[in-house]
Amino acid sequence: MAEHRTMQRGALLDAARSLLSEGGTEALTFPALAERTGLARSSVYEYFRSRAAVVEELCAVDFPVWAAEVENAMQRAETPEAKIEAYVRRQLDLVGDRRHRAVVAISASELDAGAREKIRAAHGGLIAMIVEALGDLGHTQPRLAAMLLQGSVDAAVRRIELGVAEEPGVIADTAVAMVLRGVSG
Repeated sequence: MAEHRTMQRGALLDAARSLLSEGGTEALTFPALAERTGLARSSVYEYFRSRAAVVEELCAVDFPVWAAEVENAMQRAETPEAKIEAYVRRQLDLVGDRRHRAVVAISASELDAGAREKIRAAHGGLIAMIVEALGDLGHTQPRLAAMLLQGSVDAAVRRIELGVAEEPGVIADTAVAMVLRGVSG
């Protein structure tokens, strides 16, 4: 029975990821979750008391996975510049991934304190790594630079998601070049 509940919960989270990546947080409704999973709407409430609870669980499950991907790429890099490049590129590589799109949709939405805290915790490790790399480059304001660097990544993510004229690779190359030239200054 417990295994069945775990499977249902997993199916609900997967449906939530799809809904978020297709239509943002507005698309994440209990009727839509029920329809996607074939469960009765009342059954959805047995697993999650609210939309916020679904979002919070996705944050707890997906943010660490996503952050670990970026962290692994950074750890494989040898130099501070290479770490910064890995930080930017890995985040942009993950844009096509449904988990990442769900994470972006969640980040852009109004979140309750619990979900915000989970996101901050997952992001905190990444920001700490990038702050360290910027410090190693001799940056005088590494924390501020890290925040601005992440702003550039977020802008590149939005550009890729718009499916605009440029190829994702061109957007990634441009973001990396901008960030690296910017941090060396």
